[in-house]
Amino acid sequence: MLLEGAIKFARQGIEGLDANHPERTFNGFSQCRDIVFELLNTIRDDIDPELAQNARSLYSYLYRLVVEARFEKDRAKAETLVRLLDFERETWVMLMQQLAAEKGVTPTAGAATPATGSPRSEISLQA
Repeated sequence: MLLEGAIKFARQGIEGLDANHPERTFNGFSQCRDIVFELLNTIRDDIDPELAQNARSLYSYLYRLVVEARFEKDRAKAETLVRLLDFERETWVMLMQQLAAEKGVTPTAGAATPATGSPRSEISLQA
């Protein structure tokens, strides 16, 4: 899944920051940025324009975070990026599980599940 790739590459960028390894930092954040940009560009308005705009706003914010984390070498922004990407991934997993339950379909053995068995944490974004 694209979100899992974005999380993986953002973590690689953080590892590069921690190790003072510019190439690893650049590659990790650049690949994460490319994935977030792809997600941003594939949002369609035809089903629910309001939902599409909300998703576009979220992915725009994530894009800004990854760019700023890389250029400013800001670990806090990078950690916020990872936390939000993980939260978004969990949201999609829960949606797929809910849709499968509504259709009476059992998810396949390889289907994604939330990374932890703990209750989902809440995140609040304020401008």
